Amino acid sequence: MRIHRSFEQNKSLKHIKTLKLQLLFISALLIVTFTRGQENIDTLAIQKIKNEGLEHSQVEQIAFELIDKAGPRLTNSKGYARAADYAVAQLTAWGLEKAIKEPWGEFGKGWELEKSYIAMTKPYYMPLIAVPKAWSTGTEGPVHGKVQVVDIESEEDFEKHKGKLKGVIVALVPDQDMEPGFSPDANRFTKEELDKMQTPSEGNRRYSEEARAKWMKRRALNKKIADFFAEEEVALILKGTRGKHGTVFTSSPRGYLKDAALGVPELEMAPEHVMMIGRLLENEVEVEVEADIHTTFNNADLQGYNVLAEIPGSDKNLASEVVMLGGHLDSWHGATGATDNAAGCIVMMEAVRILMETGLSPKRTIRIALWGGEEQGLHGSRNYVKNHLGDPETMVFTQEHEKISAYYNIDNGTGRIRGIYLQGNKEAEPIFKDWFSPFGDIMENTTLTINNTGGTDHLAFDAVGIPGFQFIQDPVEYRTRTHHTNMDTYERLVIDDLKQMAVIVASFVYNTAQREAQIPRKVLSVKE
Repeated sequence: MRIHRSFEQNKSLKHIKTLKLQLLFISALLIVTFTRGQENIDTLAIQKIKNEGLEHSQVEQIAFELIDKAGPRLTNSKGYARAADYAVAQLTAWGLEKAIKEPWGEFGKGWELEKSYIAMTKPYYMPLIAVPKAWSTGTEGPVHGKVQVVDIESEEDFEKHKGKLKGVIVALVPDQDMEPGFSPDANRFTKEELDKMQTPSEGNRRYSEEARAKWMKRRALNKKIADFFAEEEVALILKGTRGKHGTVFTSSPRGYLKDAALGVPELEMAPEHVMMIGRLLENEVEVEVEADIHTTFNNADLQGYNVLAEIPGSDKNLASEVVMLGGHLDSWHGATGATDNAAGCIVMMEAVRILMETGLSPKRTIRIALWGGEEQGLHGSRNYVKNHLGDPETMVFTQEHEKISAYYNIDNGTGRIRGIYLQGNKEAEPIFKDWFSPFGDIMENTTLTINNTGGTDHLAFDAVGIPGFQFIQDPVEYRTRTHHTNMDTYERLVIDDLKQMAVIVASFVYNTAQREAQIPRKVLSVKE
C-alpha cells in the first residue's frame, strides 16, 4: 500500500532528520578532535591510521621486495639499485609525487661479489664460514696453500715478518671471549631499563673517550697492517671477526673510494674457525686451505643516490613546509640487511602508504627519504642536508632550512617502538607525550628521554638545528645476531613490531603536518 504524506508531515520529517544530522556532526566533532595538554589530536585520523596499519598492513610484501628480491644492498651495488628502483616505482604507484633517485655527490666504486668459497683441506676437509670483506679484490682463480698465523700488535712487529710472507695465506686470530652466552640474543626493554634511559646523560656517544681513542689507534694500525700485507704480496687474509655461533660481523673499510688501492683479498671469518686454525698451528699441526673469490668493481657511475618522494601538503599556507621521515636503504653484503636497515625503510614506506590509503590530507608536505651510504658514514643524509638545507661547518643555511618542521628516523632493528630520543629538545617532550597517548593498546612504558643517540641519519638534521629524532626500539637480536652480520635475513624480522612502528610513525608524521606551529627548535649556536 502506497503511503501519501502531506507537505507538513514531510516538512516535520525533514526537520527531524536535520536535527539528527546536526547531533551526529557535533558528536563527530567531539570524537574527531580533543585537546590533551597543549596538543589537538585528531582521534578519528589516528583510528584510521591504526585500522589501516594493523588490519591491512603491507609490511610483509614490502619486506620481501627490499630484502629477498633486491638482495644485499651495499651502496653503489646492483642490489642497492634494485631496491631503489623498486621504492621509486612503489611510492609512485601509491600516489606519492616527485619519486626519484636523487644523486647526492660522489661516493665511489661499486662492488659486486660473484663467488666466494673457502674450505680447510688439511689436516682434514671442512667448509669454513667466511664473508669476503667489502671492496676486497678477488683471488684471480683458486688458491691453495699452507696457513700461517701472524700476530702484529705494534709497528715494531712488522720487522719480524718482513720478507717472509710472499704468497702466504695469513690468519689473524681474534683475542675475544668465547665463553657460552647465558643471556638471550633477543630481549625487550624492561620498565627499569626504560626508566634508566630517562636519566640525563652527557653526549651521544655509545663508547667512552678512552674506548674511542683505543679504537682509533687500532684502526690506524690495521690500515698499516693492510698496507704491509700488500707490500709483502700476501696471497689471502683470513681475519677472525667478533661474533659467536657462526655469526660473522662484517667491517667498514674505505676501499670504495675512487682512488683506493685494491690491496690483498680478505675473508672475514667466524672466530670459532680461525681459532681452530690457530690451535692446530700452535700445536704444530699443518693447516692448508683452498679458496676462490671472484669480485668486480664498477667505476662507470661513482655517484651515490637517495630515494625521495612526497605527499603534497593540502593547506595553501603550510604546503611549503615539510615533514620528513626516513631510514637508510643501504646494507652490508654478508646477508640481506633485514634489520639493518630494511626494517626502517619498510616502516617508513608503510607509514606513507597508510597515509595515502586512509585518504587523510596533511596540511604540510610529507617527504620520505631512503638514504644511501649510511654504513660508510651517513653520506646520503649528510649530503642531502648540505645540498638542500645548509652546511654544518659554516652554518650557512638555505631558504628551505626554515621550512623543515622535523625529521623522524628508524634505524635500530626490528624491535617495536618504546618511546623517542628527544636529542636535547626539551620543548618537544610534552608534544610527543600527548602524541603517544592514543597508543597504550600497542605499546607500554612509553619513554621520552632528553638524551641523544648517535650513529644514524637523524644526526645530519640535528647538526644544522632541524629537529631530528630517532625512536627508541626494543633491541631484538640487534648486535647479537643482526646488525652487519651474515645472519641479518628476512627471518629476523618481527612483523607485528614493524606494523606497530609504522602506525606510530604515520601518526607522528601526520600530527606534525597538522600542527599549527612547527616542532620547536633547539637554540642553535651559529659559528662566527
